[in-house]
Parts: sequence; structure tokens; C-alpha cells
Amino acid sequence: MSSSAVAVSEFSNPNLEPLFTSEQIQTRVAEMGAEISRDYAGQTPLLIGVLKGAYIFLSDLVRATDLRLGVEFMAISSYGAGMRSSGEVRIVKDLDVPVDGRDILIVEDIVDTGLTLSFLIGSLHQRGAKSVRLAALLDKHERRERDVKIDYCGFRIPDAFVVGYGLDYAERYRNLPYIAVIKDPSLKD
Repeated sequence: MSSSAVAVSEFSNPNLEPLFTSEQIQTRVAEMGAEISRDYAGQTPLLIGVLKGAYIFLSDLVRATDLRLGVEFMAISSYGAGMRSSGEVRIVKDLDVPVDGRDILIVEDIVDTGLTLSFLIGSLHQRGAKSVRLAALLDKHERRERDVKIDYCGFRIPDAFVVGYGLDYAERYRNLPYIAVIKDPSLKD
């Protein structure tokens, strides 16, 4: 099966229930970009995208801002290939630049338990960041175990496993232009 055939089948997968359309996402990202531009006016923040899930959101958010800014990436894992956080947080890819004295804006796809973000925020403060704020596309507040302040939030969602727009399930569905709930993860396509 060709890669384009795989993508087409995932777009029409009956096991996926759309939650936010591409248009809804783009509208909200534009609003968030305007808020960030206003709040960081005259500053040069460093946006740190948390890989892999936030890469699409980060690229759209950067284009929606009117700022001089820097972009870096980190990869932090607490999931593996499963659907629930393991609770163990580890840095898979660290930053390539120092953050000492910088205004940092973490860009994350989803905040659920808060364990990963609590760890990351603490780490950036320990490294001497001047300020650390958080922009998250999705907030799954019902699952929160650690208090994490989301400064710029796209959407609040129920306790369901979501995919699309960069979010995956076992490295699948990242290419969907919308966000969907997986109805039954045990079903094979």
C-alpha cells in the first residue's frame, strides 16, 4: 500500500471521531499568536517545541506571531507507545542553546497529567531562564496530577485519547489535518 493510500484511509477511518476541524484549529492558533505577540511585544522569546507532537502546532503558531523570536526543540518522553503516561519522565533530545536569562515559551501539543510539563518547567528555571510560560494546544484537565499553569490554551478536552495535527497513537495519525478521538484503540485498521 502506498503512503498516499495510507493517509487517505486514515482521513476516513470510522474508528476516529472528529473533535476539532482544521478550520477551528487554525482560527484558535491565530488568536493565540495574536495574544503571544501582544504579551511579548518588544521581547525576543525563545519558543521551545516539545517533540514530536507539537511540531505542527509550533510551526503554525510561529507563523501566527509578529515577533522576533528563537525556536528550539526538546524531546521528552513519558508515554512510549502506550495511551497512558508511564509517569517516568526522561529527556530524549536536549536543547542546543543555553536558556540563561531568556524568556521561554514552551509549546506543547497536550497537557494531561502535568508530570512532563512540571519536570520541564522546573528544569528550565534551574537552567536560569528569566521567565517560563506555556502554550498548549489541548488541555486534558481531568487527568491533572501536577498543577501546571497554561498561559495560552487552545482547547480544553475531555479525558479521551486524541490524535491528529501532530498527535499520534503508536506513531500513526500525526498527518491528520484535524483532531479526532480514537473510539476503540483495540481495533485494527
